[in-house]
Order: sequence, then structure tokens, then C-alpha cells
Amino acid sequence: MAFKDYQSVNQMLLETVNKYADKSAYRWFDSSAKADFVTWRKFYDQVKAVSKSLIALGVEKGDKLNIISYTCYKWVLTDMAVMSIGGVTVGIYQSNLPKDCGYIINHSDAVVVFAEDQTQLAKLMEIRDEIRAVRKVVLFNGEAHGNDWVISFEDFLKLGNDVADSEVEKRTSALRPQDDAGIVYTSGTTGVPKGAVLTHDNITFTAQSVFQSAPQFKEGEEMFMFLPLAHIFARTCSYASIITGNCTTFARSINTLLEDFKLASPHWFVSVPRIFEKIHTKVISGVEAKGGVTEKIFRWACSVGTEVSNCKIYKIPIPLSINIKYMIARKLVFSKIHEALGGRVKWCISGAAPLNPEIARFFHAAGLLILEGIGMTEDTSFSHVNRIDNYDFGVVGPPGVGIDHKLADDGEVLIKGRNVMKEYYKMAEATADTFTEDGWLKTGDIGDIDEHNVLKITGRKKELIITSGGKNVAPSSIEGLIATSKYINQVCVIGDKRNYLSAIVTLDEQNIKDYASDNKIDYSNYESLLKHEKIVNLINDEIKKKNKELPSFETIKKLTIAPEFTIENKMMTPTFKIKKNVIMDNYKEEIQKMYN
Repeated sequence: MAFKDYQSVNQMLLETVNKYADKSAYRWFDSSAKADFVTWRKFYDQVKAVSKSLIALGVEKGDKLNIISYTCYKWVLTDMAVMSIGGVTVGIYQSNLPKDCGYIINHSDAVVVFAEDQTQLAKLMEIRDEIRAVRKVVLFNGEAHGNDWVISFEDFLKLGNDVADSEVEKRTSALRPQDDAGIVYTSGTTGVPKGAVLTHDNITFTAQSVFQSAPQFKEGEEMFMFLPLAHIFARTCSYASIITGNCTTFARSINTLLEDFKLASPHWFVSVPRIFEKIHTKVISGVEAKGGVTEKIFRWACSVGTEVSNCKIYKIPIPLSINIKYMIARKLVFSKIHEALGGRVKWCISGAAPLNPEIARFFHAAGLLILEGIGMTEDTSFSHVNRIDNYDFGVVGPPGVGIDHKLADDGEVLIKGRNVMKEYYKMAEATADTFTEDGWLKTGDIGDIDEHNVLKITGRKKELIITSGGKNVAPSSIEGLIATSKYINQVCVIGDKRNYLSAIVTLDEQNIKDYASDNKIDYSNYESLLKHEKIVNLINDEIKKKNKELPSFETIKKLTIAPEFTIENKMMTPTFKIKKNVIMDNYKEEIQKMYN
């Protein structure tokens, strides 16, 4: 299928507006769960209104504007308006600390910051003297309260009342495919965040590649969005939904996710593995807590679901007797999972981190297909994805349409295509280091490409553990396996240049407390419970069970139980990936004890 050479993201949007004008484009809920929405036509009118106000603020082509907010309609609206007049959107995670916000604001040379609410404004006020280039802060929600530096979103919109439509049209018509559209800062798992510069062509090409790689997109269906839009994974899915004309419904917050799933009742959604892991743990824990007949029926349903899953994967006709059993299993067991997700989910996409194949198989057995893909900030978060009619678990699929891949001599996955970034902003040396001499993007992933052109990731180049015995170990697959224990929450495997592997693990608080209650374990607080001999023995037993599924050199010999890794304690990124270097630095004494 041919690709259209859009001159800008705005032109791509306008095509959708003309095609789906009066259909719903975006939907959201207020705190009382009341829904509101805009059509594509109304969305485009609002994009023009925000564009006029930006022009009135003196925003010029190439100016950088930050958005620090949770995922919401105003985020998407502002992003589209910024790009439409030649500005460059730079997202900031709402969970970032003031100094981290300051780094991105200053490094990106931002002149305007859009802030979600008073909480985010307080961060900006704390660092105001350090971000002198910022001319104005626009509040999505709340009032400025007489602060000249700050303006409410409502008052901001009034600024454009005297700006003519022709001024916006002049800006949009002057855009070219290679103009900068956004700078997306990496999450900084291994060092200082780097700003990947993405062009209009990067975005419009990737949106088309996603669409052409996913024939399951249907008109009139709805997507559910809860991932942070500061991350390019969520943004790419948002841009792809423009091509499809699908309506996007926004979650109110990560804390209301299950309630919002039922309110939104989406047909598809995108997620990071962490969400699937939590749902899986919740289901398994609930079943085991009930035990008896309930657990037996659940195990039977999973067995039947697995037979159906295998037939689908290997394109084998499902025997009539199995089909009948599966209908019963869906009604008695799996329907509850579907109801929890709104009742209409047909498929979903997992990305941003490896998904444990066993968890993917569990959901597939339950009738929910998770298509795993892969991407990185530097390739607009899309290079590979499993196809709806050709998928497996434990692989990330073939490359997207129009994207090339190959392996370097050391097994590193290399990517080339119009999805690949222009550069790292103001980091020429880092830019040069991330490309080969002939222009291929180095992903940092180690992988295998099979005879069907399907990519399997076997590890991260920087995270690859080489034991003192010379064994190469990819920790991510081990971490994923151990995390399938209902008692274990997060896992950080250690062992580089050591003679065996060890791990720092965090525990599932509710399941551990339930275990303590069932086994009459007395404790004063949760922190003391983590150190209780019976809990330590329980986790050691869980590790021993998982070790049986691993070759001897990949087994975990010793462990340390730690409190949860969170964004707040800087041991996790806003996209739920653990920061191994921070964890290892914080727990260096415990690590040393495991190797004494």
C-alpha cells in the first residue's frame, strides 16, 4: 500500500476531518463520571482557536512549548495546535520533580509551558528563577489568581479573538515534512534524558505504517487512552487514531482505571506490560482466595482456553467439542475479565517493555488478544508489531510496513525508515553514536530474526549480564518469569561479572498481607512484614519454583526483599520501567552481602 506524502500533521488531520466531520473524535469524563465529547469538525475548530491564541502570544515557527499534564483532551488539542503553526511540542511527565522539569524546560529552550493544575504550577513556581526563557504559563485547569506570569486556559483562548483565520492558514500552508514537530525526551533509565527530535514526516509516516500494519482497525470503533502523552508510545497511538477516525476516550486518572474501562467500553486500547501484569495477578489471587469449586472451574476454563488459543495460533480448526466447552468457559469464567474491561475489547497492543509470554497466553486463552510490538523514542515508538492474522507470543512480530530491519554482527537490532528521528536536540555526539556509518539506527536491543522476518528480542545490549563464568544472560526474560508469582511485584536481576545471579524483588502488598492473615503472622507494619522469617521463606520458595523453569546458569541463587520501586523514589520511570542503575546504587550494601 502506498504512503501519502503529507506536508504536515495538520494536513493529515484535515483529511480525517473532511471524511468523518460529524463523528465523535474525543470523549472524556468529569469527576462525577458525566461524559462529554467533540466531533472531528469541532476538534478542528478548537485547534484553530488554540492556534490563534498561540500566535497572539507571539509563538513563532520553531519555538518550543512544554506540556506538563496527565493525559487528557486539552493535551491532544494543544499538541495539535502547536504543531499546526510550526511550533514544537515537548511533553513533560506530570510525575517529574521540579528540578527534572527544569532540566527539560531549559534544555528544550521552551518559551511557553502548559500546566495541568495548581500542583504542576507549584513546581514551576519553585523553579521560576531558573526558567527565565518561559514567557507564559497556561493552566489547563484552575485560575491564575492575579499572577501575571500565569493565565487560565479560558483567558488564553480569548487572546486569539482578534487573530484572523488567514494567519493560521498562512502558518499551516508554510509547513514542510522535514520541519520539527516534537521533541520527546527519553525516560533516562541509564543517564541524562535526551531529546529526540521528531519531524512532521516522522509522525505522519508512522501513523500510516501503524494503520497499514493493523487491518483490524474499523470505522466507528473506540480507543481507550490512559498512558502518559509525554511518552511517544501514547502519542503515536493517538496520531494513528487520526488516520483510522476512531474516537479516543481518556481515562480520568490511573487510580480510576477499572471504573473508567467500564465507562468507556472501548474496542481496543494500548498499554504497557505492567497493567496486564496487575490484572493477571488480581485475577489469579481472587480465584485462589475463593478456592474449592471456583478454583477448579477456573483451572478447567484455562485448560480449555489454552486448547483454543493453540488452535488459533497455529491456524488449526477448533474441534466442535472444544468449541462447546469454550463457550461454557467464556460464560462462567472469562466473561468476568471482559466485563471488567468494558465488555467490548477485541484486541490490544502492548509495548514499551517486554511482555511475559505466559501472561499473553493467559489473556489469549480468555479471548483477549494482546499484540506485542516494539519501538523506541528514536523511531517514533514503532518498528515492529504482531499482526492480527499472524501472531505469536514472546516475539514482537515483523517490521511495520515501510520499515527495514537487520542485525549487526553482535546481534544488535538496527532500524531504518521514515519513522527514525532527525537527531537528539543539542547533542551532536550522542546523535552520531546512535547511528551506524551507513545511517541505521542502533536500537540497543539484541535479537533474532527468523525465516518469516519475525523479530524476537533476547535482551538489551546495555543490560546484558555476562557472568564470571562467561555465560551471557538476558535478565528481562528471567524478571518476567519471576514476576508471574502472585506474591512478587517487581524484579531486578543482578550478576554482571559475578559467579551467580541474584535479585532484588518487591512484593505484592495485598497478597502478602492476605498470606500473613491466613497464616496468623503478627506484624506491626508492612515494612516489618517484609523482613518476617515466614515471608522471606515464602519468597524463597517462590523463587525455587521459578528456578525449575530456567537453565542452571540463569537461576537466582540469592535475593533481597525491598519496598516497592516507584516513580517517587526515582527507581521507576513514568512508563513503569525500573531504573536498574538507581536500584543497584541504592542497594549496593545488600548486593554486596548477597555475594559475600
